[in-house]
Amino acid sequence: MLNYTEKEVANRKALVINPAKTCQPVGAMYAALGVHGCLPHSHGSQGCCAFHRMFLTRHFKDPAMAASSSFTEGASVFGGGSNLKTAVKNIFDLYDPEIIAVHTTCLSETIGDDLNALITDMTIPEGKYVVHCNTPSYKGSHVDGFTNMVSGFIRYLAKKGPETNEKVCLLPGFVNPGDMREYRRIMNLMKVPFIMLPDTSGVMDTPMTGKFEMYPKGGTLINDIKDVGNCMATIALGLKVSEPSAAVLEKQCDIPYQALPLPIGIEATDKFVMALQDISKDEVPYALEEERGQLVDIMVDIHPYTFGKKVAIYGDPDTVLGIASFALELGMIPKYVLTGTPGAAFEERARELFEKFGMEGCMAKEAGDLYLLHQWIKNEKVDLLIGGTHGKFIARAEDIPFVRMGFPIIDRYVHSYMPLVGYKGAMRMAELVSNALLDYRDRTCEEKDMEMVL
Repeated sequence: MLNYTEKEVANRKALVINPAKTCQPVGAMYAALGVHGCLPHSHGSQGCCAFHRMFLTRHFKDPAMAASSSFTEGASVFGGGSNLKTAVKNIFDLYDPEIIAVHTTCLSETIGDDLNALITDMTIPEGKYVVHCNTPSYKGSHVDGFTNMVSGFIRYLAKKGPETNEKVCLLPGFVNPGDMREYRRIMNLMKVPFIMLPDTSGVMDTPMTGKFEMYPKGGTLINDIKDVGNCMATIALGLKVSEPSAAVLEKQCDIPYQALPLPIGIEATDKFVMALQDISKDEVPYALEEERGQLVDIMVDIHPYTFGKKVAIYGDPDTVLGIASFALELGMIPKYVLTGTPGAAFEERARELFEKFGMEGCMAKEAGDLYLLHQWIKNEKVDLLIGGTHGKFIARAEDIPFVRMGFPIIDRYVHSYMPLVGYKGAMRMAELVSNALLDYRDRTCEEKDMEMVL
């Protein structure tokens, strides 16, 4: 493999090798699954829908249900309007969802199907709903698709009433069901009434009952989505993912919002808790203070093993910045941070983070890929790699300990049940990071001892 200079890295724009992202419809489908009684619908070919379902199912180890417009050659030439109308009728007749959430694919976007006009012209059963968002796969990433679908739900359903409901609209960001459960626990401890949109807990982490449920018990209720228009405030977690949807809600229903980074690590979780405390006006409960103290104790215990260790982090922008912030709190050096999602704000926020902790020589890249990250690591090796499953090939080639965090993780289990957010999530991250470093140290020591014996 060749070593790239900074200029060569900047000039490689026409080729992506092992992208650190996937396409928009994956995120849109995941957001739609977080609404109760919703069936996501892929307006395109069956192959697209099958891929997106497979991607989510492999990560969450739970079935991701979705329908397709099933484009053929005729729809590709003449448009998919008739396919969509037939599909919606069949879906309501056969599967009886409360709502259908339609997202587009490369094909329908290239054709130029006007989904708003098509949905307006449909005959929708009374008490049922059809919403849509545009998710061209050749633009953005799954993170953008998630944002677009959440914004689509708000545009179609959120209504401003005469009185506030005294609740907070919580936009959780692109996180696992385990993280959403942790949000709910913290909100309840802080005694802040809320509506979370979307909420995939109870949908993508369902218990084994022996009976298949097309529409599990979890997910945000449609009436609650309508009611977000009456919330007193919005807390948007994830500056890249959630803030655009919060801005849509503010414009549509005049609800002020506060955008915060994902509450990963001590400082970011503190900001989240303090934002809730400003709303509740109550003291922070001892249970959260105790968790924070335990986390600090853990960080002190593992500090000799994390201090000064260089780490490379890749994945979704909000998640990567959250993990990088916690790595800095552990005394580590986030040498390389990379996301496949386009957006110049990622690099700006990463540089601000580096400057805040006095870090020099750290590198950040938006719209990057794993081939570039591998080149960086070849140029200057790191002590730890953190990200989704596909980084394992880099870790294996360069003999670097590897911690799986973020999306997608398709070759391990249980991860989607365990949070990364909050103080509890940070404890788990500290455990994963320290154990990976210590396991690597023990293995290399054993190998050296064996060499001496031989």
